[in-house]
Amino acid sequence: MIVDIERIRDTIPHRYPFLLVDRIIEVNEDATRCVGIKNVTANEKILQGHMPGQAVFPGALLVEHMAQVGCYLLMLRPEAKGKLAYFAAIDNVRFKKPVVPGDQVVTSVELITARRGIWKIRAESKVGDEVVCSGDLTCALVDY
Repeated sequence: MIVDIERIRDTIPHRYPFLLVDRIIEVNEDATRCVGIKNVTANEKILQGHMPGQAVFPGALLVEHMAQVGCYLLMLRPEAKGKLAYFAAIDNVRFKKPVVPGDQVVTSVELITARRGIWKIRAESKVGDEVVCSGDLTCALVDY
């Protein structure tokens, strides 16, 4: 299953320049696991002012990318209808390797728990076969 940018925009509220998911390439049947892609290019405005002379995709935006892949997954679930997902906690995040222009970040997220509107996901981002970032993200579902 390939989900293009238009279907991503129909599912999550993020928009340019803050939409950090280019494609969803996998979702399992019960919406507990999802894989998304972010293509990092030299044309991204954030790279012009972040560590000039050494283009590195910011770690905070890498975590946001992981959260957006997770948000896509959560918004597929029936209990998320009419809700927004807000960050509640970011735990155990580890950065293993810098992400640079030309990299394709492939992020896998898995729903760990869902209780009373608080959902926890485990996320892992890779470039090729190497893990670049991983962590546990918690969000709260709120009415909008």
